[in-house]
Amino acid sequence: MTLSILHGRERLMDGLPMVERTIELAGISTAVLEGGSGEPVVLLHGPGEHALKWLRVIPELVRSHRVIAPDLPGHGSSAGSITEADQLIGWLRTLLERIGQRPVSVVGQVVGGAVAARLAATGDHRIARLVLVDTLGLAPFQPAAEFAAALGEFLARPDRQTFDGLWRYCAHDAGRLRRDMGERWEAYAEYTLELMRSPDIQASLHRIMDLFGFPAIPDDELSRIDVPTALIWGREDLATSVTVAERASARFGWPLHIVEGAADDPAMEKPDGFLQALRAVLREQ
Repeated sequence: MTLSILHGRERLMDGLPMVERTIELAGISTAVLEGGSGEPVVLLHGPGEHALKWLRVIPELVRSHRVIAPDLPGHGSSAGSITEADQLIGWLRTLLERIGQRPVSVVGQVVGGAVAARLAATGDHRIARLVLVDTLGLAPFQPAAEFAAALGEFLARPDRQTFDGLWRYCAHDAGRLRRDMGERWEAYAEYTLELMRSPDIQASLHRIMDLFGFPAIPDDELSRIDVPTALIWGREDLATSVTVAERASARFGWPLHIVEGAADDPAMEKPDGFLQALRAVLREQ
């Protein structure tokens, strides 16, 4: 890992009430952020991201929960090269085993939600509660045309112009998000771009999307999820429309919590609304 990437990560970690450690999970050297106490909550990020994408909700969440946020294999500071879906599902299973406490609530955003759903569908009761946030896998990946075009440009040429162009669609109001985060936004953008310039991380992103992002999880597999499951969705999501969440809610009886004024990353764009929805889910018995 380059010094610039390390520096970028240190900038984002500054003042965050989490400690970072590296552990072996299913043979993969995994970077894990951990903080707080109480019932454990695992936060799983999306493709091409890292655990620090949760930075706007961690400070409040650690007040009531033990928060564990790993970098997915091949992402952030985690090593590993995933070639089969079962490898990543096994990695998550091993993480939950290592937490050493049950029950464990798992919150997965975008592809992180698809991975968690696939594990829950196996009947693995290390997951006590499943929270799917603007998750992929509930339908084939069919983003709005403008989102798809911006995503393609960013992946082909990850620089500040294409990054900002993509976030025009990842956020409902990208200008407001930048103003709200201030210097944190600049640090987040620089760190994420440094990572995305790595061919290994690009390869990991494409592979995890091939395995968990593009295809829909079959309904008969989703119907085997027998742990309490809820959906949290940004109203303005252009990557996976809220209608996908509405259909899944009706089909499987999963409560749906919509975050107004947010697109596909409500934890980043509307942290207060996201936390309100998440706390409501975690209180449900």
